[in-house]
Formats: sequence, structure tokens, C-alpha cells
Amino acid sequence: MRANYRMHRLFIDAPLGGGEQISPPAEAAHYLANVLRMKDGNEILLFNGRDGEWKARLRVEGKKRVGLDVLEETRPQTEHPDLVYCFAPLKQGRLDYLVQKAVEMGAGVLQPVITQHTQVPKIGIERIRANAVEAAEQCGVLSLAECREAVKLDRLLDDWEPSRRLIFCDEGHETDNPLPLLQSLGPGPLGLIIGPEGGFSEEERSVLHRRPFVTAIPLGPRILRADTAAVAALALVQATIGDWNFRGVRE
Repeated sequence: MRANYRMHRLFIDAPLGGGEQISPPAEAAHYLANVLRMKDGNEILLFNGRDGEWKARLRVEGKKRVGLDVLEETRPQTEHPDLVYCFAPLKQGRLDYLVQKAVEMGAGVLQPVITQHTQVPKIGIERIRANAVEAAEQCGVLSLAECREAVKLDRLLDDWEPSRRLIFCDEGHETDNPLPLLQSLGPGPLGLIIGPEGGFSEEERSVLHRRPFVTAIPLGPRILRADTAAVAALALVQATIGDWNFRGVRE
């Protein structure tokens, strides 16, 4: 069932079901009353990442208090996306963009990775979560991406599940066309890793190439900025072997 883009959507961390009465937290109440300027009786769509999407009616309880009466389910809960998206953190504004686009493109796990050329070693995980929620609200996404704490590249690779193919966007790849490499992969769970500004070091590239679960792909003949590479790579993966394609039904 397609999302309703004409109604406002709000993530709420509370159980959802017909007849539920919800008192939203202060921040959400402020958003409803003062940002969206909703009035008593107005309707909104709610989701919590677990119980599907539900229509609710706003109930004004005073100048600063509002309640939500849950009415009916509009969409059932979807399966959680299986794609693990690994990325070297960028500076704040561009990192916000990268996280939002990854959620829109179907990433199920957001995994920051510290590499030798990473310029932002301290990661604001709560900001990443907030951007993931905002993207889900705006784009009709029902399953929230899991936001993990940052890890170093060697730790990521040591702990990686070998049955999950990790697609490595290699700016030094000897070819320009990624499609044959992606199309040659069989069904199975996927991960994708994007490097920092300046790319992976030669040592890191060598380590990635040696791992049997890694498939290196190019991203065309031009050098892409990290946030551009993220969107391009996600689109390629989803269109060829991900959930934009019939082959995206993972086994």
C-alpha cells in the first residue's frame, strides 16, 4: 500500500492500536501545535517502527497540552530493510544529508566507520538518529533504520558476518562500469561501504580487497564527493540486486 503524502506523519515512541490515547512528549506536542499549527480535531499519521501506520486525531487539552486519539490503521508494518550501510562520517551538514538519503534509499542499518582519512572522529549518534527519524517521517518509511555506534574499519571487518556480501566502492578500481560486477552476485544479505573525503588509504584498500566477503566496484569515470557517492552507490545496489528489483527478494 502506498504512503499518503498529503497528511503529516509523526514518529511516536508509543504502542499504536485502535482506541489508544497518546500523550505525546513535550517536543512532539510543540511540533504539532506550534510548527504544524494543528487544531483540535485535525488528523495526522503516526508510526513507531513496530506497529504499522495509524491515523490519529488531535485533541487539544489546554494552551500547551495536546493528546492523540488513535483511530485506524492505514498501512501494516513492513519488514525491516536488510541493507547494512557503512560510511565514514562527514562534516555536520553533509552528514545530515548522507543519513537522510540513506534512509530514503532503503538502508536498514546505519554504521559509521572510522578510517585513516576520516575528518570527523567524534560522532553525534543522537543527531544521526534524529535525521533518520526525520527522513522516515517525510518519506513514508515505516521501519526505522538501526543507528549503531561508530567503529574502526579493522573492527568492522573482523566482526563482519562472512555470509553477508560487503560491496566496497573503490575509487581506484581498474574499470568504470559497476553493473556487471553487481549483476554477477547471487542472492544473499548485503552491506555497502563508502569511504571518507580523500578516499580509503592504500593500506585500507589492500585490506578490503583481501577479505573474501568483499566485492569491489567502481562508481563511474569521475571522482565523486563522499555524499554523492553514497547516493549513487545506494541507487546502483537497490536497482540491480536490492529491493528495487525482483532479485531483491533476499534468501
